[in-house]
Amino acid sequence: MVSGPEAGLPHPLPGAVGLSHLSAYDWEAADGVCGGSPHLHLVCTEAYVVTGGRGAVQTLSPDGYRDIPLEPGSVAWFTPGTVHRMVQGGGLRITVLMQNSGLPEAGDAVFTFPPEVLADPEAYAAAATLPPGAGPETEAAARRRRDLAVEGYLVLREALAAGDAGPYREFQRAAARLVRDKVPGWRELWRTGALAAAERTGAQLDALADGDPAYLAGATAYETAPTRLGGYGMCGRRDEYALPGTTLPYRGE
Repeated sequence: MVSGPEAGLPHPLPGAVGLSHLSAYDWEAADGVCGGSPHLHLVCTEAYVVTGGRGAVQTLSPDGYRDIPLEPGSVAWFTPGTVHRMVQGGGLRITVLMQNSGLPEAGDAVFTFPPEVLADPEAYAAAATLPPGAGPETEAAARRRRDLAVEGYLVLREALAAGDAGPYREFQRAAARLVRDKVPGWRELWRTGALAAAERTGAQLDALADGDPAYLAGATAYETAPTRLGGYGMCGRRDEYALPGTTLPYRGE
């Protein structure tokens, strides 16, 4: 939990970003690669800050297929619509900074499942949702989910490498159709999170321009610690933070 003055009020991290820590999965997939579940985000840019180990992030975008090396101190980020797959190379550990905190947990992240799964919202939800807890049943479901996402991903990657962007673009369209009904809820999260944070900065600039720094009287500090350790995330075991006004409780979706 967050501690500090008025800790119950929304005091987000800078820019209202989301924060989590990931230890990349070391499960081997059908193509012999160890790593996480390929997916994209519809409206959020995501950044990896590597804090330990080695690995890579594989991406699919209009630029084609890329394999970006990850090592301590390196940073990689990808914009909405970029399919990304975290690859384990040995002890890979990453701090994730996520734009529009709360939106990925609310469904902004869509797995690269095969087209027939993406076309059926109930089938997609059944494949994407994990059982509660962190026991063997949850691990088995997370592995099945990863394998299904890799199945769809490999088809997209092969086509894109051959110069055919059609399947990749159709996946983007399918993902957009899948989440369309969630957009009103996302908009409210954005308004009360990232937009509100930016508007506070605007109000502060206005105050400074008027020669009135009275808002600085509210200056203070906050602290927090992970509120859940070792959950099963999309890319690996996930430590999360329940921060006021930002990250929602992780639901494995």
